[in-house]
Amino acid sequence: MTTQVLRASLRLRPLPLLLAGLFVATSSYSIAAENDDANSDAATTASAGAGANPITDQAISTVEVTSAHLKSARIELSPKVGTTVYTIDKHMVDMMSQGDSTPFNEILLRLPGVAQDSKASGGLHVRDDHANVQYRINGVQLPESITGFGQSIDTRQIDSTDFITGALPAQFGLRTAGIVDIQTKEGSTKPGGRIGILVGGNNYYNPSAEFFGTVGAFNYYLSGSYLSNELGIENPTSAKSAIHDKTQQTKSFGNLSYFLDDDTRLGMMFGTYNGKFQIPNNPSQAPAFSLAGVSDMTSGISTLPSSQLDENQRELNRFVVLSYQKNLGPLNFQLSGFKQYSELHFTPDRVGDLVYNGVSTDTLRSNSSAGLQGDVSYKINPQHTFRTGFAYTRQSTESNNTVGVFNVDANGAQSSNTPQYIVDNSGKVGQLYSLYAQDEWHISDPLTLNYGVRFDRVSAFVEEQQWSPRLNLAYKMNDATAFHAGYSRYFTPPPQELASQASINLYSNTTAAPQIPTSDNVKSERTHYFDVGISHKVNDKLSLTADAYYKNISNMLDEGQFGQALILSPFNYAKGFAKGLEISVVYSEKNWGAFLNTSIQKAQGTNIVSGQSLFAPDKLAYIANNYVYVDHDQTYTVSGGAHYHFGDSQISGDFLYGSGLRRTPDGGAPNSASLNSYTTFNAAFVHHWKKTAVGDIEGRLSLVNIFDKSYLLRDGSGVGVGAPQYGARRTLYAGISTSF
Repeated sequence: MTTQVLRASLRLRPLPLLLAGLFVATSSYSIAAENDDANSDAATTASAGAGANPITDQAISTVEVTSAHLKSARIELSPKVGTTVYTIDKHMVDMMSQGDSTPFNEILLRLPGVAQDSKASGGLHVRDDHANVQYRINGVQLPESITGFGQSIDTRQIDSTDFITGALPAQFGLRTAGIVDIQTKEGSTKPGGRIGILVGGNNYYNPSAEFFGTVGAFNYYLSGSYLSNELGIENPTSAKSAIHDKTQQTKSFGNLSYFLDDDTRLGMMFGTYNGKFQIPNNPSQAPAFSLAGVSDMTSGISTLPSSQLDENQRELNRFVVLSYQKNLGPLNFQLSGFKQYSELHFTPDRVGDLVYNGVSTDTLRSNSSAGLQGDVSYKINPQHTFRTGFAYTRQSTESNNTVGVFNVDANGAQSSNTPQYIVDNSGKVGQLYSLYAQDEWHISDPLTLNYGVRFDRVSAFVEEQQWSPRLNLAYKMNDATAFHAGYSRYFTPPPQELASQASINLYSNTTAAPQIPTSDNVKSERTHYFDVGISHKVNDKLSLTADAYYKNISNMLDEGQFGQALILSPFNYAKGFAKGLEISVVYSEKNWGAFLNTSIQKAQGTNIVSGQSLFAPDKLAYIANNYVYVDHDQTYTVSGGAHYHFGDSQISGDFLYGSGLRRTPDGGAPNSASLNSYTTFNAAFVHHWKKTAVGDIEGRLSLVNIFDKSYLLRDGSGVGVGAPQYGARRTLYAGISTSF
């Protein structure tokens, strides 16, 4: 394999816990905390002091009640019977070391079944899926966007999140490894806001602001943030600081509502994300190719050191959602229209990439999506609630590439030290159609059955469809113990951004030519999913949960960064499986709590049946006759932590253990070994000064990776893995914010 110096990767995915809560009968686990955040404080009562206007106060109070009523009705559109649900609220976020500046995926990593990966490989994996995570905001499924190293979701905009796994009801489809169901903050009866800043090591600088309020029947919440630091992507070396790794990111979000009456709401959500990333350099590399006047690979001399390369990546995402929600007693529905645009531009070091990789690729990818989503629920009687809905998305994708390469001879050796440039542009329009219907049947007080079916069709690079039955059962054995089980048939189409055969042919007889010149089209993954779980509340303070799953998969989807490619490319194993066990222990007192989550999992596939040009012939031949681990499989993952309140202060700490992702040993079978295990510890101290002249003030000190552990997330080996990526070293943060 050619030496990989650069670690750029274009992720074609959207974007994507501290359990200190109590068990409830629907297998849902929520956070228990004592602090009140500024948004909650502001929402408690309207002003009633001297000079208060009783008419205005009554109107504001009506808006508050109506908002809560319709929010509850919106949540009820999505059933969770027979699934495992972990609820994350703002109090839980406050326990994280960086508070609401914590990247959202870092919060998800504290959940059972979620494993850590590098930003270049997706950031996290749920139940041994590569990506396949669905994000929903206020009941609307966000369309897939072209995203890279950044995250468009800002943690501070979130009021609460249900993380749903297991055998999912018919409402959830397409991306099914986990559902991140976000309820965002809304305006409050008393206008206010929050302004803060967090600073830290690697020149970390993160100011932010939030504003919320109510004007008549109009309710608003607005937020924005800016982030700058010099460790935007994981370091390819074990050093504390990376070379050429600065990032700048801005985010904004708005949630606006207008209440036509007590049962009707018009809503609009919008969000923006802009990110700029320098691609970190791996110093002291020998040139792998000869370029006239610059490098000679035979002597190992280059006038351009690998430490001085200048690769960059720019990312942006925009979305707007318009919704109409109506509640008519037993009938409740929401209709939403959405529009999203995302773009990613990777600019290479045109000279350095040729010297060290043999390929220099200037890539501009864009994706424009628009569609409709409708969800309806009708409570037929106390025993039956019927739900149905649809979703339609039209997606237009463009990929424009200018690729610098060298010519090679019949043996694949470089035959010219002067590059040529290939223009490789393509576009595609695709469509997704989905329908579902289901019934939530309360057979008796302890027993509930949710059964249904959904239909999905994809029309893009592939033309495929599937009917998918779903069955979920929840049984409350007694006040302390509950059982759930489910079966789901899943249909997961591949990402739309795929290389065509014509594109592969453009690179014949060059350093970008694959060893295998043909590829079959990537297919949709089809899965039989089985899940069973039990939860037991030992007493008012201690809860235990366990959940096991098994997935039997055809056309198993995976993605990877291959050889000199700078993008993640999808491919299929003909057959695969994934299985695992998750155990969670939660202890909660009035002023303190603790949690411990453990996951054991395994995922393997055999016989690669698409994207064959991405692989070396020997690997392809071995995998054709053997099951191999997927590169993102991690056998053991453990997370835990505790928090303690005293007076107006809180201390908290957490840890994350991983047994290591897969690697390919020298001369060994693909993905047949694992990286070394690692454990990182974090801690935070928070103090509140309430009712000061400038509002309620919060001060925060935190330390991430307390013991300065140096550890590899990726070592550059394995099926579809690029250069090494190390986890962040010890970093100190300090922050202050005021709520008014």
